[in-house]
Amino acid sequence: SQITTLINHKDKPKRSDKTLQAIQRVGQAVNLAVGRFVTVGEAIANENHELKEEMSVACIEARRAGETIAQLTDVASLDHPESDSHITIFTDKTGVVKAARLLLSSVTKVLVLADRIVIKQIITSRNKVLATMEQLEKVSSFQEFVQIFSQFGNEMVEFAHLTGDRQNDLKDEKKKARMAASRAVLEKCTMMLLTASKTCLRHPDCESARINKNGVFHRMRLALEQVIEIVTDSRPNGENEMAPISIYSGIKEFKNKVEGLRENLYFLSKENLSTMLEVILEHTEDFTDSAYTSHEHREHILELSKQAKMELEQLVSVWMQAQNQKTKDLMEDLEVAILKTCQCMNELKREVHSAATSLAADLLKYHTDHMVLKALKITGVEGNLEAVAEYTCKLSEQKEQLVEMCRLLRHVSGTEPLEITCIHAEDTFQVTGPQIISAAETLALHPSSKIAKENLEVFCEAWESQLSDMSMLLREINDVFEGRRGEKRVYLSLPRPGKHNANLKALKPVKLDTEEQAKIAKLGLELHLLTSDVDSETEKWEDQENEIVQHGQGMSSMAYSMYLFTRGEGLLKTTQDLFHQAEIFATEGTKLASALHAFSDQVHSDDKPLLLLEAEKLTSVCKQLQITAKASVQGKSATFTKVDACILKTRNVMTLLCQLLPLCCKLLRKNKAGNGCLKPAPPWREDRIRTGTNAHTPERRAETFGIKTLENHVTNMTFLESK
Repeated sequence: SQITTLINHKDKPKRSDKTLQAIQRVGQAVNLAVGRFVTVGEAIANENHELKEEMSVACIEARRAGETIAQLTDVASLDHPESDSHITIFTDKTGVVKAARLLLSSVTKVLVLADRIVIKQIITSRNKVLATMEQLEKVSSFQEFVQIFSQFGNEMVEFAHLTGDRQNDLKDEKKKARMAASRAVLEKCTMMLLTASKTCLRHPDCESARINKNGVFHRMRLALEQVIEIVTDSRPNGENEMAPISIYSGIKEFKNKVEGLRENLYFLSKENLSTMLEVILEHTEDFTDSAYTSHEHREHILELSKQAKMELEQLVSVWMQAQNQKTKDLMEDLEVAILKTCQCMNELKREVHSAATSLAADLLKYHTDHMVLKALKITGVEGNLEAVAEYTCKLSEQKEQLVEMCRLLRHVSGTEPLEITCIHAEDTFQVTGPQIISAAETLALHPSSKIAKENLEVFCEAWESQLSDMSMLLREINDVFEGRRGEKRVYLSLPRPGKHNANLKALKPVKLDTEEQAKIAKLGLELHLLTSDVDSETEKWEDQENEIVQHGQGMSSMAYSMYLFTRGEGLLKTTQDLFHQAEIFATEGTKLASALHAFSDQVHSDDKPLLLLEAEKLTSVCKQLQITAKASVQGKSATFTKVDACILKTRNVMTLLCQLLPLCCKLLRKNKAGNGCLKPAPPWREDRIRTGTNAHTPERRAETFGIKTLENHVTNMTFLESK
């Protein structure tokens, strides 16, 4: 941005001292920034000898370019006659352009080389993990296993940190989702590898134990390979990744093409449109052919598919006529045909969404008691092979149902990250089901084996965890469909300048520039994290209609839209939008405080003072935010200060809300009063895809991939050895 300022400055015959000083300051700032940047690059070069020469050359070029810019902008002495021969930005602007190009080129080289080093570190770490895994596979004594697993644990911790940092650096949401899925597999498989290997060592002649262990090693290798594919942006044997098209994305693209006919009648052929519709209708066969789709949904989908073909035929007919003769009547007919076609596709999308989500809701509710898993554990301990065989058949049926559910949900997920989450869930059920069966068979063959029992528990926990994750995923898919989330939910009651406040018409709408966004980014991220925490707390309430929950959800949603504003995204486009949103947010907080006062009458006298104190705090911070949001300011600097203050005070309110929600839950549970009651919190992992998010801080994200779990494994190996 500094270089752009220099290049774009206007040449004027008269230059004030203020202008000359400003140009000189910019040149010096560029040179100082380059100096700091190059110092880091040189330090990296000294630590990585294989790239030292390339890095050093790039650093020298960058430093030279920075110094050249500083010399050319040294214009403070222009007023002195003796400096007439001094070359400056005013006498040689092309010199500044050349230096700027060299600087940007060399800085890019340094960044690319540094990125290559990071990629190499991840690959080296992966290779270490693979080598140790091979040793673990071949180990024959328990003592040797303990020693090697300790080393393996440390290597996995290092790999977790490196890949966690990389995941946070990825800009592509699809890659970020794939990375999170792979790291989730590695996290769960680490514990599975421990218990499966111990079981195999304890029962070396047991075929089912061997199959169980081999399955874990195979899955870990696949996950490690996928991480490297994402990091290096490559596929094995030069293959291109062909992601399956979902019905949701197919309909979206088809509608865009149809609506594009309004602007241009000739930009695509009728064959293209027909092919696109055929592909969509082929995918609807996943629903109509499924044994789990209800008869009513199947009939509606078939009917709408037939109607879509008819609407397209009518559209093509009018479209072809309009190409030959562009009359007013024909263009009106074309508009009607476009609207009817799009409406039909919307109805089809709504129908498949309803079919997929209702199936998912029914299955998740039906399997929430985990009866089959409990029965497998009991019959396994009893050594009842016949009963184990019976329940493994039931688990296989359950697995097929859940796999089909994931496939149908993928079609209606609405975003690429959620599609990837559905694919990951499908793989998890597909793989974990047989692993539970082999673990149960091992326990039935060795009913007195504590390690075999522990091993079955670990695999059952993974299954239960995935079912809990599916409940969260289903909520997110519904949110996207209903417009409560884009990549994540945004608040829909959005202000429009001039609509809510007559005074706004006189104010010029202002957006944050890139520099201001950078300054406020950290505060925005903190707000984002707090919205995730509040969402997590509200989702623990069984009664989602509870007044406290509804106010909390509304405030979280508004805070998220304010976070998006700090990134230059979302529906809040100007600072006036933000200030009005802050006012609405503060009003919602005041309403919540009133609800808390009403709730305090239901709690025991011992708890009431604490709740009232927190309610008063909430009222106070909301009042402060309202005053800040309504304050009148003028000028760019003052406006940005007000934006910063609004975001800061919103963060303070959300921090208080994070404390209030669990307190209210605790009091509800204690007093058994009100409509809201707790259900057990699902063991939702923060690294799961949530097109945010469950987005948390980079440190927490990195730790989510079992770093603490792994460290605990390593610490506890001494206990294993003593056993």
